[in-house]
Amino acid sequence: MASLVLGTVVACVAGCTTTSSPRPGSAAPVVACTRSASKATVVLSGPPDVVAADATRAFFTCAPVIVIANASHPGDVRLAATQALRAHAPLMLTAAGGARSAGSVGPALRAEIVALHTRTVLAVGVPAQALTQIQRRVHVVTDFALLPRTGAPARLARAVLLVHQGSDPEAIAAAGSARAAGAQVVVVRGYDPRADPGAITALSSIKPRRIVAVGARFGTAGMVAYRVAVASTGVQLPGGGQVLFPMHRLVALYGHPGTPSLGALGEQSLGASIIRVRRLAALYRPLSKVPVIPTFEIIATVAQGSPGPSGTYSYMTPIPELRPWVRRATAAGMYVVLDLQPGRASLLAQAKWYQRLLELPNVGLALDPEWKLQPGQLPLRQIGSVNISEVNSVVNWLAGLTARYHLPQKLLVLHQFRLSMIVGESKLDTKHDDLAIVIHMDGQGTPSDKHQTWVVITRAAPPGVFFGWKNFFLKDHPMLTPQQTMAHRPLPVMISYQLAKAHRRAEESRVRSSTTTFRG
Repeated sequence: MASLVLGTVVACVAGCTTTSSPRPGSAAPVVACTRSASKATVVLSGPPDVVAADATRAFFTCAPVIVIANASHPGDVRLAATQALRAHAPLMLTAAGGARSAGSVGPALRAEIVALHTRTVLAVGVPAQALTQIQRRVHVVTDFALLPRTGAPARLARAVLLVHQGSDPEAIAAAGSARAAGAQVVVVRGYDPRADPGAITALSSIKPRRIVAVGARFGTAGMVAYRVAVASTGVQLPGGGQVLFPMHRLVALYGHPGTPSLGALGEQSLGASIIRVRRLAALYRPLSKVPVIPTFEIIATVAQGSPGPSGTYSYMTPIPELRPWVRRATAAGMYVVLDLQPGRASLLAQAKWYQRLLELPNVGLALDPEWKLQPGQLPLRQIGSVNISEVNSVVNWLAGLTARYHLPQKLLVLHQFRLSMIVGESKLDTKHDDLAIVIHMDGQGTPSDKHQTWVVITRAAPPGVFFGWKNFFLKDHPMLTPQQTMAHRPLPVMISYQLAKAHRRAEESRVRSSTTTFRG
């Protein structure tokens, strides 16, 4: 975990340690000392006065003038922030009292006054009696005009304060101190900068070295450092941001390029496929509160009836054949998912084979356990299954790849229409912040049968996953409308369309009804 490492101190200029009383209009301005840049990340939490003092410590090593405001009165804190910026001075808070209380000078504030060699305090909204504990040490004024003349300190380059959008007194105070020190303040909607397009734009411009975040909900220092590093790349997903869900909804056309028998994606050319999936996505935009992203779900490795040269019963589409589809789709503002039908091959080995494509920010991965064969099994004879240990090996590798290249959150789809397809599903590893995992209900049949399967699949899923739904043009009787599809709860974040023409024999016998699929 990253922790705050105190940088070397910028030399304190004239006036920082003076013991004389302030003289408004004196020739030499007093100037605070800022900390030199160092690679450090810290998350501040606790009572407002403690957070404000810690923020001051993060940016200043000396301050001949400070501003103090009453933490219980937001209006006083906002006024004090303005005056702190004018005075080039840090802003600290009294310990919070009741709604009508003036607060008190707590130990955190007193310690910082000593550490910063403060000589003059501007009190905003704090009655004199609350300041008796420090008046013997510092000169207290309540009028900005009575402060000594101050100059701007050495500006902190590439230092950033992250604050949650709102008006918490500690956030206002910390932002006041940061701005007075010349640091940049980035306001984040929520607590993950990757989920805020505006924060991503700001951080990619700053490329920060020192990061201070206000609020425990930002996560650990290590988490903040990583998320800021990703945000600083400036690369955003279609629809904005670097977090997939619930910020986006994917509507996908499923199949293999140029092969109509393998799904709707292959029924038309690349350009026509883009037009078709855009039209499908447009049907969902009036029904969705978040951006709807047209998506290709491409069968990259295709289960086949013969063992093939590798003996795996799985054909691996060469990357050069897939690259034009990936390039055109991502250039068109779409997302792409590579689907693996492994046969007897290792899912991890197949995933690694497509690493060059998965290194792209808008390309995710799907695992299809239906086509995973156990020793002695043959394709087209049974519904396949995969052990959760093999799934987790892909999870860990894909998360590591995403982290290594500081990519936006990457999608991992697990197709499922029978509980036995993922053995040990409760042990699915969902702890990776780099991945968004979707369990995709892949069943076909009547609406009532599919709904029963949906209920079973969603109830059995481990926490920390999202859910997807697949509509079959021919095999659903009838296929749900977009309105009916969006009526499901949990709300599906990914909706795929499949099987517009006659499919291979395995699909013909795959699912007789959802009530039989999930019992196995």
